[in-house]
Amino acid sequence: MFITGTDTEIGKTWCTLALIQYFKNRNLSVAGMKPIASGCYYGNNGLRNSDAEQILALTGLDIPYDVVNPYSFEPPIAPHIAAEQIGQHIDLDKIITNYKKLQTQADIVIVEGFGGWRLPINSNLSIKDMVLAMEIPVILVVGIRLGCINHALLTAEAIMQDGCNLVGWIANLVDDSFVAQQSIDTISKYLSIPMLAQIPYLKTLDISLLANQIPDEPMIKNNFNMFRNL
Repeated sequence: MFITGTDTEIGKTWCTLALIQYFKNRNLSVAGMKPIASGCYYGNNGLRNSDAEQILALTGLDIPYDVVNPYSFEPPIAPHIAAEQIGQHIDLDKIITNYKKLQTQADIVIVEGFGGWRLPINSNLSIKDMVLAMEIPVILVVGIRLGCINHALLTAEAIMQDGCNLVGWIANLVDDSFVAQQSIDTISKYLSIPMLAQIPYLKTLDISLLANQIPDEPMIKNNFNMFRNL
């Protein structure tokens, strides 16, 4: 499954980690991927992204870091701009090759996107091209805050118009001062896809707690066997 969001910094990584733990709790092996990342740091083995490291650590699989995160950039800017600054081309074929490797090593592969849905990969391609090439269902993470209704409906419309399979959305409470329920109800009313979970506002990451916020009922109704590498 591919995890996209209405914007950057709205909780895609926390939701990705929650979903990994959710499926692990149900005795499935899960691989994770962060194909492209910016805002990385230099470690002993080169550039590393903290989100990708958390994803790899949680899966518990013996997979090289570069398979999980084939493209990493130091500046905290849009990855295609960071790549242009250093004269690097982000190759979609390389990403797809790594994704297929992960499919052979786990029951489910969860891929975390970057930025919002319309973010380019390079001068010719965008996230939607990557998702179409992966032939992977999409889950939309909506950061519940002022403006979220418009962002959610526009993003969902774009995903579906691009020919991608949008199977559900997650309401992620990112602003503890925002009165959220009416916005969540409105989004639910206008979207034709199920809400898979409502993630509470947390100051610090608690993966087990987040995983427990994902109820089984919408997963079963949505036939989540579609995510398995059968």
